[in-house]
Amino acid sequence: MKKLGATLLLLLFLFGHSCRDTSKEKEEEFEVDVTVEAMEELARVKQVFYALPSPVEIAALLRSSGAIYNEDLLNPVENAANYLTTKSIALNLGIYITDLSYAGFFDQTQASINYMAISKELAERLGIMDAVDRHTLEKLEANLNNRDVVMDIISETYLNSSAFLQENERETVATMLFAGGFIEGLFIATSLADESNIENNALVDHIVDQKFSLELLMKLLEDNIHNDDVADLHAKIDRIWEIYGEIEISSSPVSVERDKEGETAVLSSSREVNITPGLFAELKDKVKNIRNSFVSY
Repeated sequence: MKKLGATLLLLLFLFGHSCRDTSKEKEEEFEVDVTVEAMEELARVKQVFYALPSPVEIAALLRSSGAIYNEDLLNPVENAANYLTTKSIALNLGIYITDLSYAGFFDQTQASINYMAISKELAERLGIMDAVDRHTLEKLEANLNNRDVVMDIISETYLNSSAFLQENERETVATMLFAGGFIEGLFIATSLADESNIENNALVDHIVDQKFSLELLMKLLEDNIHNDDVADLHAKIDRIWEIYGEIEISSSPVSVERDKEGETAVLSSSREVNITPGLFAELKDKVKNIRNSFVSY
């Protein structure tokens, strides 16, 4: 998102520069107010976009949490022909890129090719011409056995898409893209988690940890709620937010431990998550319903 930050900084400079035509007294008063507001907005926007997990990060968390690869959980590429509206295309571009990341982390060569190609097609429908070009596809195909290169390509594709939409004042489309990717990651995670053993379950812990990311996504949706499509998404995803509100998370006070030589201090704290099987089942069902509504346009 470096391009987004640079764009906002440029706007900030222009706001300050535009005040210089007034008298000195008014210039100082007005310039300070606008600059503070712009800086606060810049910090808030950067917090949201930097803190939201990318599809690559979601896939990495899934793998590190012990998740397995299940092709049946992916949105079939054949469904892409059904996505004709801006909303359905943006949501499912986010979904397909998350599926691409998931397949890539588990070394699924053909799936990676298929999902990169369909992501390119949807990106073209949204007018994101530079996000996924032919060179990117060729580079992917030439490095399918190099996971690091594959994941770099996916990350670059996702960030380029998001940055392009933000810089061209298409925040609502970017918001829908983020929402689609986030919900797909949550859908895969809840589908793979063992419902019969949710205590001390790394994947369940990962799912609970998404509460902070979900809060940021809700803020992003609220910022663009003037758009009817985003308002509809907000209403749907708010139901998930309500379930997260019932999950109890408590942390012990932070303690300081030192090594034997006393040279290194380590901060530690334990965390306890209280999520009942019934509440997890409710979360899983709600996520599945929302995700299926996205892919079934």
